[in-house]
Amino acid sequence: MSGHSKWANIKRQKMANDKIKGNVFSKLSRLITMAVVEGGGIVDPENNVKLRLAIEKAHVSNMPKDNIKRAIDKGVGPDQNHIKEIIYEAFVPYGVSMIIHGATDNPNRTMSEIRNIIEKHQGKLGSKGSVAYLFTKCGLITFEKSQIDQDKLLTIGDQLGAFDIADDHEKFYVYFPYEQLGHIKNILKDLKYDSAEIDFKPQTTIPLDDDEKIKKISELVNLLEDLDDVQKVFTNIA
Repeated sequence: MSGHSKWANIKRQKMANDKIKGNVFSKLSRLITMAVVEGGGIVDPENNVKLRLAIEKAHVSNMPKDNIKRAIDKGVGPDQNHIKEIIYEAFVPYGVSMIIHGATDNPNRTMSEIRNIIEKHQGKLGSKGSVAYLFTKCGLITFEKSQIDQDKLLTIGDQLGAFDIADDHEKFYVYFPYEQLGHIKNILKDLKYDSAEIDFKPQTTIPLDDDEKIKKISELVNLLEDLDDVQKVFTNIA
């Protein structure tokens, strides 16, 4: 079982802080709508894995039920084809690579906003595939340590075909093949978990121990994730 670095702890703290940001409902609405569109208009979360995961994220952030319903309805309404998934790849200082994942109704605007932020921080956008090969698209389930013991955790990991299990002071992180996301409900049954989501896990990592360098990359990630169209930024920092 691997541990989590200083950078990883900064990311986890940021995730907690993001829940109280003013634009969180806007981001979640886009994510829910996109899940319905990509699911072929299926609005039943039991039969649409991405939608189920998006709704779970919305519940964690205390998003009102009416907001969730409006976002679902938009996925089958006249504007449904306007929301698209975006994945941009970028090279930024100190040898760091990024995957920028989001949902937008205006890809040209979103790319322009992302490029401006990246270039102002001495980075550049890459072409499709220039960074993606450094990451593995996978599923990630997070458990509070009070929710599960290690024996049960290892059993769940084995059932999911997990390729890594990490932990910090409070949580366990189980990384497993993306294709298994649709089976987590059957495997976990009533077992309580903190979150389940799509992740881009770096295959190899760049160590970044210098506080000033970590601060600069963290500021860049924050600026990108403050954009309404950006859901999450993934890096290959150890």
